[in-house]
Amino acid sequence: MENGAHPASNGDGESTPEGQIEMTAVDLSSPLPSSRPQTAESLIVQPPAIKTTGSKDRQQKRGNDEHDDDDLFERAERDTKLELFQVDALVDVRGLKSMGGQQPAMPSSPRNTEDYEIDSQIGKLGTLMGVFVPCLQNILGIIFYIRFTWIVGIAGLWHSLVLVFLCCLCTFLTGISLSAIATNGAMKGGGPYYLIGRALGPEVGVSIGLCFFLGNAVAGSLYILGAVETFLDAIPGAGIFRRTVTDLYVAPSPSGVPEVLKSPNLHDLQVYGVILTVVLCLIVFGGVKIINRVSPAFLIPAVLSVFSIFIGILAARRHNAPVGVTGLRFSTLRNNWDSAYQHTNNAGIPAPDGAIYWDFEKLLGLFFPAVTGIMAGSNRSASLKDTQRSIPKGTLWAIVTTTILYLISAVMFAAVATQEELLTDRLLTATLAWPVPWVVQVGVILSTLGAALQSLTGAPRLLAAIANDDILPVLKYFKAPDNEEPHLATLFTMLICASCVILGNLDLITPVITMFFLLCYGGVNLSCLLLDLLDAPSWRPRFKFHHWSFSLVGAVLCIAIMFLISWAFTIVSLALASLLYWYVSIKGKGGDWGDGFKSAYFQLALRSLRSLGATPVHPKNWYPIPLIFCKPWGILPNDVPCHPKLADFANCMKKKGRGMSIFASIVEGDYKEKAEESRKACRLLSTYIDYKKCEGVAEVIVASNVVDGFRLIVQTMGLGNLKPNIVCMRYPEIWREERHSYIPQHFVSIINDCSIANKAVVIVKGLDEWPGEFQKQYGTIDLYWIVRDGGLMLLLSQLLRAKDTYESCKIQVFCIADEDTEAEELKTDVKKFLYDLRMQAEVIVVTMKSWEVHQENRQGSEMTGREDAMEAFSKARKRIMQHAAELVKTASSSSQTRTEQNLLDDQQVNKFLLTCLKLNSVILRYSGTAAVVLVSLPPPPPHHPSICYMEYIDLLVENIPRLLMVRGYRRDVVTIFT
Repeated sequence: MENGAHPASNGDGESTPEGQIEMTAVDLSSPLPSSRPQTAESLIVQPPAIKTTGSKDRQQKRGNDEHDDDDLFERAERDTKLELFQVDALVDVRGLKSMGGQQPAMPSSPRNTEDYEIDSQIGKLGTLMGVFVPCLQNILGIIFYIRFTWIVGIAGLWHSLVLVFLCCLCTFLTGISLSAIATNGAMKGGGPYYLIGRALGPEVGVSIGLCFFLGNAVAGSLYILGAVETFLDAIPGAGIFRRTVTDLYVAPSPSGVPEVLKSPNLHDLQVYGVILTVVLCLIVFGGVKIINRVSPAFLIPAVLSVFSIFIGILAARRHNAPVGVTGLRFSTLRNNWDSAYQHTNNAGIPAPDGAIYWDFEKLLGLFFPAVTGIMAGSNRSASLKDTQRSIPKGTLWAIVTTTILYLISAVMFAAVATQEELLTDRLLTATLAWPVPWVVQVGVILSTLGAALQSLTGAPRLLAAIANDDILPVLKYFKAPDNEEPHLATLFTMLICASCVILGNLDLITPVITMFFLLCYGGVNLSCLLLDLLDAPSWRPRFKFHHWSFSLVGAVLCIAIMFLISWAFTIVSLALASLLYWYVSIKGKGGDWGDGFKSAYFQLALRSLRSLGATPVHPKNWYPIPLIFCKPWGILPNDVPCHPKLADFANCMKKKGRGMSIFASIVEGDYKEKAEESRKACRLLSTYIDYKKCEGVAEVIVASNVVDGFRLIVQTMGLGNLKPNIVCMRYPEIWREERHSYIPQHFVSIINDCSIANKAVVIVKGLDEWPGEFQKQYGTIDLYWIVRDGGLMLLLSQLLRAKDTYESCKIQVFCIADEDTEAEELKTDVKKFLYDLRMQAEVIVVTMKSWEVHQENRQGSEMTGREDAMEAFSKARKRIMQHAAELVKTASSSSQTRTEQNLLDDQQVNKFLLTCLKLNSVILRYSGTAAVVLVSLPPPPPHHPSICYMEYIDLLVENIPRLLMVRGYRRDVVTIFT
């Protein structure tokens, strides 16, 4: 070993016994300061000194330097920079926020670390006041006090229990799905909209979120109308207009039931309702703090009223109770066991010729709003301290509490009063209350007002959350930060609520609310189902009591309840949601929220890729996957990612947009230095692809040169059968310029690499003249089908003609034959082949002998054309010989060059030049006015310098404005079989 090969030797050269070695601490902090300049030798890390028991000098030295070591250790301990990581390795608040996608504002001036703390928790709500109380207030509302006794009377106890169980099961399963999604990460404002949007995408999230916003706004009007109706029933003298009188169609009986029923006037409901709407919205304008102070004033009397109802039921029958209130009796419960579905008038009073027939489905639509308050807490997610803890606990406990309350109440109502009393006493809960009815009346009014307050609080925040995401520009006026009150959204919610209050009919409003809420609940269940089935790595909810089957049953139950309630309302609500989805898709701004659909597409792509396998694709299933070589010759400016017409050409190679294009570009240089430049170029290229509306992806790699970069792309691009199968690039018409002298070698190398990689090649000549999307072309698409290419040229012509640009063009197939005797046979065979391929094209056979006769016949009149051809031939041959002489002169010592020169046969060069010249003449003769010409691309001849091949190709494409040179690969891309 060098530099002290013996690890157990000390600094004096003395050896130390192996068993007496002691390990010492090694300083990994910054290097020690040195006054002398560092040399290569000084930068070598020396091994740490080893303390031995036999080294007294070293022990003494260590004792003298203890103070210095302590200073160095303290200094390293204070240094937060770890040299090995080259960054600040300490995790701070800003780093954590950046990982979560937040961008906290930097302080304007330096301050202490203690001052830089998260203060977003100030003023936030807990589980009780933030979730449980709002949910309880929304659920325990007008339906329980005013409509539930009537529902028990007309549905019977059995159907009432089924009704309650079905509705509460739906909300409970939705609550489980809501809890699972809400505990899968931090949650911003918007509640269910935020959850659905992040799971199913912005289009679904915005469409369902807007419907849910309307549902909350309309639900506020329902609660306000219930409060006003109860108030006017309790104090009839408070009405401004004359009360409405309704006949009961009940014969006089000893029960003392009146023959008429007086109800509040519609105009009184409208006037008081609008006033209450304005008052509640003023409270909402005050902010969350005022709402939290007012909420207990609404909730406590409601809870007391519920207790007074149950006490009154247990104490019945009192001396002043109506005849229909029998007290808790099993006989009464037995009589109320079966349903009594019948016709009623608009007031809900049984009438033989009533306008409404009530059955289970209609009662389902009437009762379901009684359980639709489960989202009241999640609607205020931006105001919660800990959404992952508060939403599951508060929501599920509110659902369980109200479910038990409804089930017990159904049994007790059925056992305490007769069916007639249940159907005719509009406020039986107040009649049963102890000690006086007004306790319940006050509880009803305050409970419904509290529910209305929660709806008017959650709806504006939901609308503001949708606007803050900036998906729909039309909603930009309702934007509001999470820590500010959405005043404009509150005003808009008030206008919607007041409009519904003017209708004044509870039974007309409830089905609309039901559909919107069920639509939202279905979206929550579907979101959880999708995330659970995909089981992405990011799906790690803290709430463990969930399963995908719960979400599936919940989603199916939501849809079933919607159709049970009303087919018409279901179709209208789904049509409205679909219309909003379409509007968001057209007008909205795209956003990548990492939604479940993206994960589903990924899983589907993986499964499809595995099913395709690595076996060759059948010709019937073959799709062109072009690899667009954007900047192969470096003639475009740096800020231009690709030729403007290359995307138009790529679209022409895909039938009805089906297929994928890969736009590849190469940045020359070292990867470490050019990595950031390549990322910027990739973003610019992606923008170009989106602008040209071309389905494709952008890939930019860094390589030392174009050839090496292209070989990397060809070898590694794509997966399985999704690898590109056609390489498309423009023809380098500038290859003769001195500053582009490298192009011939690169061009030939790329074509040869495509052959080795088994890729087809399409070279576009005249790309600047290529038509745009809306430039109609007329004439013909001419194919000079010279070599067998698997039918690629034929397929490309059909794909071109499928586009609107070339749909008016006709296809002509030119076949080259050696002898005239082969012409007719070849023409018949090609026609039959095209017929079997279902391709309409005219077949023209051209023989080389007929071309020579044509040249002889036109010598007298068109000698100029022949002279031009001969001049082009002579110039090309002269340039080739000159290039060969330069190779011999500059590399005379290279045996490889002498070998290539010896193998370069003049006769073979002349033959190649004349072949390209003849074919060019044939193309100009027959396809001078063609919209586009396709010709087989000849392979580079072996042992011919690259510049020779460029001369051949130049003669082939000269004077042809728009040309595609096509070279197939060892695969058939068309088939005659079905």
